[in-house]
Amino acid sequence: EVILDFAKEEQKSEEYRKLNPNGRIPTLVDHSNNDEVIWESNAILKYIADRYDTEHTLTVIDEKEKADLDTWLFYQASHQGPTFGNAQWFMFYHPERVPSAILRFQNEIKRIFGVLNDVFSRKEWLVGNKCTIADLSFIKYNDYAINHLLPTDFNVAREFPHLAAWHAKLMARPAVQYAFKHMSELDVGRERQHVTGTTHSEFTRTATGIARRGIAAQAAKDEIVVNV
Repeated sequence: EVILDFAKEEQKSEEYRKLNPNGRIPTLVDHSNNDEVIWESNAILKYIADRYDTEHTLTVIDEKEKADLDTWLFYQASHQGPTFGNAQWFMFYHPERVPSAILRFQNEIKRIFGVLNDVFSRKEWLVGNKCTIADLSFIKYNDYAINHLLPTDFNVAREFPHLAAWHAKLMARPAVQYAFKHMSELDVGRERQHVTGTTHSEFTRTATGIARRGIAAQAAKDEIVVNV
């Protein structure tokens, strides 16, 4: 695992762009397969699943379900990713406060949550009656939106109960918990560092407004879990 220093724009270096011409993360170099290079998150998910998930634990076999899985991966990449990313930009990084832009993207987050909530009112998982890479692709940005991007008085569990139940099941998976713990221990805070070079600890120390209240709420929730 290689952690890039975004403050130094290492992701824009000539060496890195030989691997990923877009100069973004993530990039996978598969040393077990002649150093095959894959970039873009969902392309990496599909590559790992297709090559190494030989028992189809996180994928599907039926052709119709394969098409459904790809549909949700594309939905995540073309709707959730850009929308949540723009909300993040205008809330935390844009040099000027633009309330109309923040409101627009917060409303789009709610719309996307509504789409997912409607889907999960009828079934437990996106594809194949089981957790697949389609479900996994939504985890990080959903978690970030719930904790940092929506107004503090907005109750996701009340407004979107089916989405919230799905997200809770995903977050309870041991591998997901390991991944979040690992990232916390690395203290890289990539969802902020990719623009500012700020680590999670520094962001927590300096955050204000919505972000500060979100961090406090998350800390309180974590304390309750520990005490239990």
